[in-house]
Amino acid sequence: MHVTRTSLALLALLLLAACASTEVRSPLATWVPSPNHNARAPVVIVLHHTDQHSVQQSLDTLRSANSGGKVSSHYLVGADGHIYQLVGDDRRAWHAGPGRWGTITDLNSASIGIEIDNDGDTPFAPAQIAALIRLLDDLCTRLRIPPSQIIAHADLAPSRKQDPSRFFPWQQLAEAGFGVWPRAADGPAPAGFDAWMALQAFGYPMDDRAAAVGAFHRRFRGRDDLPADLDAEDARILHSLLLQQERSP
Repeated sequence: MHVTRTSLALLALLLLAACASTEVRSPLATWVPSPNHNARAPVVIVLHHTDQHSVQQSLDTLRSANSGGKVSSHYLVGADGHIYQLVGDDRRAWHAGPGRWGTITDLNSASIGIEIDNDGDTPFAPAQIAALIRLLDDLCTRLRIPPSQIIAHADLAPSRKQDPSRFFPWQQLAEAGFGVWPRAADGPAPAGFDAWMALQAFGYPMDDRAAAVGAFHRRFRGRDDLPADLDAEDARILHSLLLQQERSP
């Protein structure tokens, strides 16, 4: 028994030493640790489509590089609904690239990235969307990410990206409780409603207005062929989205 207790004590000391060794410290400073900290937590989830031809091809890319260099995501959802995790939830995956959503300017540090196996030209498989909804439920519950904070890659980088494509079922996602969708009951936008200011207030970067409108139309109207302007239907949608944003906790 004495040997067992000694072994357990030694093991505990080794584990503590191992944990301490993972702290990133400066050699220039005296280490005076405070307990008042926590892991950097994601506050938004970014959805992508892979724009490739198989889940294996995407797994290979997400563990190596594409034409722009090394890339990764936290998760990949296959067409058959299988979910792969490539990066820990507490780590910074390289999926978003340059962009902005609202006041967030470093999306890689503030988000969970989910790639969806799809070539961008075809509808998403039902089993895949069902699996994505299960994954979103898990992530929002475990990581306390607001369920409304689910965005498209194109939302944060409209001048560079178009994913997920116009085929992505945002309304179905919202009906399951994730993301947002305009409500008919909110009616038309009131007189004097500034749709451009509303687009920015919702979160879209406005450096390239035409690109921002294109991303908005792709997500909320399922169209890639509308004029690069905001019409009465866009104003209605934005009015409803902002009402929901104001009422969210």
